[in-house]
Amino acid sequence: MSGSGRAARAEVERRLETARRGAELLDRKQQILRIAISNRKEKAEQSRLAWEQAARNAALWLSRTLAMDGLGRVHGAVPDSYAKAGIVWGGAMGIRYPEGASVTLPAPVPPAGSSALAFAAAAHREALAAAVIHAADARALLLVSRELAETRTRQRAVENRWIPRLEAELERIQRSLAEQELEESLRLRWAAGAV
Repeated sequence: MSGSGRAARAEVERRLETARRGAELLDRKQQILRIAISNRKEKAEQSRLAWEQAARNAALWLSRTLAMDGLGRVHGAVPDSYAKAGIVWGGAMGIRYPEGASVTLPAPVPPAGSSALAFAAAAHREALAAAVIHAADARALLLVSRELAETRTRQRAVENRWIPRLEAELERIQRSLAEQELEESLRLRWAAGAV
C-alpha cells in the first residue's frame, strides 16, 4: 500500500469528519436561532402594538389641539432641540443586534394654549419613545432572521456539496489503494512463483 495514498485517505477522512461536525453545529445554531426569532417576533409585535396605540393617541390629541388652539400655537410648542435615540447593542451566536433602546427627549416647551396642547405634546413624546423601541425590536428580528437564512445556506452547502465531494474523493482514494494492494499482492505471488 502506498504511503502517500494512506496519507491522502487520512487527510480526506479528517476533512470529512470536520464537515460532518460543522453540519451538526450549523443545525444546532439554526435551532437556537429559531427560538430567538420566536422571542424576537413576540417582542416586536408587542412593541408595534404599543407604538401604534401611542401614535393613535398622539393623533387624537393633535386633532383636538388643532381644533382648540390652531396651527400657530402647535408650532409654538415645538422644542428647539432634537430627541436622541440610544440603542443598546448586544448579541448571541455571532450576531450583533439591538437589545434595547431609549430616547432622550428635549425639555418640553411650556404650553401657550389649552390643556389639550400639553396632552398632545406628552402623547407625541410617548409615541416617539414607543417608535424607537419598536424600531430596535424590528431591527433585531431582521438581523436574527437574516442570520438564520445565512446559516441554512451554509448548512445546505456543507451537506449537499462539501460532504458529497469529500465522500466521492475518499471513495476514489480507497479504490485506488485497493487496486494498488491487489497489484502488489499479484506481483508478490508472481515473484514467489518465479523463484
